[in-house]
Amino acid sequence: MRSSKSRSRNKNRNNRPSGGNIINRVFDSSGPDGKVRGTPQQIIDKYNQLHRDAQLSGDRVAAENFAQHAEHYTRLLAEAQREVDKAREEQEEANRQRQAERDRERAERLKAQEEAANGPASDDATAPAEADNGLVETPENRVEEAPKPKKPRRPRKPKAAEGEGSADNTPSEAAE
Repeated sequence: MRSSKSRSRNKNRNNRPSGGNIINRVFDSSGPDGKVRGTPQQIIDKYNQLHRDAQLSGDRVAAENFAQHAEHYTRLLAEAQREVDKAREEQEEANRQRQAERDRERAERLKAQEEAANGPASDDATAPAEADNGLVETPENRVEEAPKPKKPRRPRKPKAAEGEGSADNTPSEAAE
């Protein structure tokens, strides 16, 4: 059987805070005036307040100490903010690259669809000179082709007589 000391040591070892988001992480600061607990911004505000109080009371040593503590957390917060900004810029750049790739693929698909709709482009010299002038074809300029003759429709099958029972009677017909 294991002792409780062994279990508690293992348990605490696994509960270490990860690097994570320092900006919102809660710290315990052991300052000269006792513990200060909070996010880096809250700790900075508290040490700045303690710095002002020490200055007003005339304690220059304590005031300098509180100012140094506030400066430490200010640097910590600034470094974390730089890391967040760098990660955001990298993410935005990746998003821009993905969007540019999507736009390229979309343009290629549209070009392929247009080529499929217009047929393959002919490179021979017998092509009309108008086709290569760079103008867009409008309905007014389009040459109408002769309409294709319509195929005659097949006549409908005659309906079954009332006396004859067909296999596809609907329930309303069967009830009559």
